[in-house]
Amino acid sequence: QVELVESGGGLVQPGGSLRLSCAAPPRIRVINAMGWYRQAPGKQRELVTSMTTSGSTAYADSVKGRFTISRDNSKNTVYLQMNSLLPEDTAVYYCNAKIVIDSYLYTYWGQGTQVTVSS
Repeated sequence: QVELVESGGGLVQPGGSLRLSCAAPPRIRVINAMGWYRQAPGKQRELVTSMTTSGSTAYADSVKGRFTISRDNSKNTVYLQMNSLLPEDTAVYYCNAKIVIDSYLYTYWGQGTQVTVSS
């Protein structure tokens, strides 16, 4: 079992910023991709952004230009910088990692961190 440890959620006013982080255990050697999903009440979980080990990124249209993903491969950590937050960004944000163990690809999820954008 691989535990992804998330931090950084909270309450912020519209237009504000938050930074999320997610760390995989140091013993994990091969992580193909790390990213963030979110799930708002009554909605399906959706991809926010992801980044491969080589640095290729993908963003949901709704967050382009406002959110930035970054990775520190030496620390097995991915970050999500969220700027110009909107009330519709309110959701539980989940870290996601695609990890290779013994030549098999596994997908792991963090426990989720609440982001609330409200005045």
